[in-house]
Amino acid sequence: MNAAPILDTHVILLDGDKVLMSQRGGPYGYGRWHLPSGKLDRGETIPAGAARELHEETGVTVAPDQLRQVHVVHHKQAEDIERVGFFFLATEWEGEPSNREPQKCLDLRWFSVHDLPEDIIEYPAAGLRGYLDAPGALTLHGW
Repeated sequence: MNAAPILDTHVILLDGDKVLMSQRGGPYGYGRWHLPSGKLDRGETIPAGAARELHEETGVTVAPDQLRQVHVVHHKQAEDIERVGFFFLATEWEGEPSNREPQKCLDLRWFSVHDLPEDIIEYPAAGLRGYLDAPGALTLHGW
């Protein structure tokens, strides 16, 4: 029997036309770029989970009600693992981004949305591209 999909949150932190990305330092996607993200904890709302993950990874504080849900990705990671990623846009926040999880993150860097790195992990890339190219839509990835 397959387990229920894992619920993930991803935050597109935008400063003008620049998006904050982090370079993975853990085994999944080592050295590749992704958005601040993480799994939803039991008992928390999806926007609260997104705000928590953003703060844990970058030190940036955003109120959950200031996050705007902009895309969803239904990702098939493996035959027995599915994930549903909720992508949120944040344009107002407090704090200066810093690497708060150096054991998991090699670098934090701003990229122009017009000049994104080529080595973004496919799952978050699908959500970021979905937001940039088709806001509000659903992307099926890996199916």
